[in-house]
Amino acid sequence: MANLRAGLIGLGMMGRHHARVLRSLDGVDLVAVADPSGDRHGVAGGLPVGRSVEDLIAAGVDYVTAAVPTTLHEQVAITLAEAGVHCLVEKPLAPDTAAAQRVADAFASRGLVGAVGHIERYNPALQHLRERLAGGELGEVYQVVTRRQGPFPARIADVGVVKDLATHDIDLTAWVTQSSFVSVAAQTSLQSGREHEDLVAVVGKLADGTVTSHLVNWLSPFKERVTVVTGERGAFVADTLTADLTFYANGTVPTTWESIAKFRGVSEGDVVRFAIPKPEPLRTEHEAFRDAVLGKEVDIVTMQDGLATVRVAEAVLRSAATGTTQLLD
Repeated sequence: MANLRAGLIGLGMMGRHHARVLRSLDGVDLVAVADPSGDRHGVAGGLPVGRSVEDLIAAGVDYVTAAVPTTLHEQVAITLAEAGVHCLVEKPLAPDTAAAQRVADAFASRGLVGAVGHIERYNPALQHLRERLAGGELGEVYQVVTRRQGPFPARIADVGVVKDLATHDIDLTAWVTQSSFVSVAAQTSLQSGREHEDLVAVVGKLADGTVTSHLVNWLSPFKERVTVVTGERGAFVADTLTADLTFYANGTVPTTWESIAKFRGVSEGDVVRFAIPKPEPLRTEHEAFRDAVLGKEVDIVTMQDGLATVRVAEAVLRSAATGTTQLLD
């Protein structure tokens, strides 16, 4: 069977990595690239650099990866849908719920494969965490805590931390627990002189009763990407910077020290850091999307998943603006 013909629009900071992976992907040929600002990072590799999504369509592509600014996601994705071209669009799916709904509907109505680049789902630590949770290794899940902090990235121009960063945590929390958000309460802060928020603290509740909290900012001088899931048998800690997954078991040895034994909660048990394969998440994401285009049963971040994440992100911003808890359908 002939290789799939792939196109890429957006040759910026993220687009250059998509180009690298697409070129190395079995069964795929990167045949067309486009960016109205040109090839700033020199990733075209001899391909002519188009200026619009229409240039990619004219090249006869089977699917396109869209790594354009969030404000352009709807325009680019719907143009591709109307042309019958499958699309992997970077997160978030669209700048607001209405636009995300239109994009999701455009692909669903035409039977096209549409996916969203919530790359954290493909981090090895989170993939193994989800498998272990699904296998019941933690028992009942009580809480999910995420921390995503670091310095401001100059590449971001059109959104704040909620839509650029917190969407990762919204998606991964719903995905690893296999449950959806039913309420959120949030506070934001603007400290860097931009029109968008650069810090958010969120408390959430999932449909299965799990309590969540998410701390996200662009104000920390260190980089942190941590997910902690606590349940009846202990806690999993996933560090997605190093792709390490660690399990902290509840203690099973009786405590004989009287002043400590009076506390009726859990105690410290064994600690295990799992040895897991660590493939590059971006490559795993592209392999899954390629297989989905080929009609195989694979786990991708569907546009319906992306739509749900945008809805929660908007509820977070409404909560911060109004000082009220927001309920989700």
